[in-house]
Amino acid sequence: MGRSKTKTQWDTPQPCDQALCRSVFYGTLSLALHTPTLQIFNEVRSKRVRRALQQAAQLLSSCDLPEGREIAAPDSDPIDLSARVTDWIKSFRSVSLDRLLSAHGRLFGHTARGVVCPYEAEYGHEGLFQQPRQLAKIEGFYQAFGLTTRKTEHERSDHVSCELEFLDFLSRKEAFALAAGDAAMLEETRKAIRLFLKDHVGRFGMAFARLLQKQDEGFFGKLGELLYGFVTFECRRLGIEAGPPLLQLRPAEEDGVPMACGAQSELVQLQTPQ
Repeated sequence: MGRSKTKTQWDTPQPCDQALCRSVFYGTLSLALHTPTLQIFNEVRSKRVRRALQQAAQLLSSCDLPEGREIAAPDSDPIDLSARVTDWIKSFRSVSLDRLLSAHGRLFGHTARGVVCPYEAEYGHEGLFQQPRQLAKIEGFYQAFGLTTRKTEHERSDHVSCELEFLDFLSRKEAFALAAGDAAMLEETRKAIRLFLKDHVGRFGMAFARLLQKQDEGFFGKLGELLYGFVTFECRRLGIEAGPPLLQLRPAEEDGVPMACGAQSELVQLQTPQ
């Protein structure tokens, strides 16, 4: 008999594996958008991370959208995650830590509003009173899952790296709930992923990624292309309308919100309160 062309349960990646692959993407994107250090530079370029990202891209690309799920994205073209991962990895060949630090400083600067702004609350038309409210909503998500930002890092909770790290955490929690058969945890976690993507990363992440692509042709530009593709992929999967590829910064007003970035050696990290 010839080999059946019908897809079987063994051909379809299991939900737990899919969640872990999404975690790989979110975690790698988060790490790559940290302020570069030697440790981060070596980790991102490591064979282990490259292989994990390539395998995750292949597995996720083989998954079908849920039946009846509408594609809510800026365009309807297929997202080739594997190709975007490969393009980003190729940019490693010409990058050194010194060049990466120079590019990071040029793009993100040392204030909230560099050439490319990594802070969600800086995007949009809201004025004086909306920004603290938006930051409080983001921090509320973290606290609901027992997390907080590290106060020693002097970084804002709406930094794109911190938000991606939170989605990495939620994706791993989703995988744990699936493996444990905990239906209540699974429902709560999936709801949080959808809401956080819809209201936060999916809202401003597209504009951030597009601007990164426009301003850099190397490591960070290719990273922006990968981020744009993956956020689009996730929005389609969840039936979420992604944010626009162009989004203005809010009016520059004095609002009492700290604008300080961490020092070169500091990381944007989430931690479990002691």
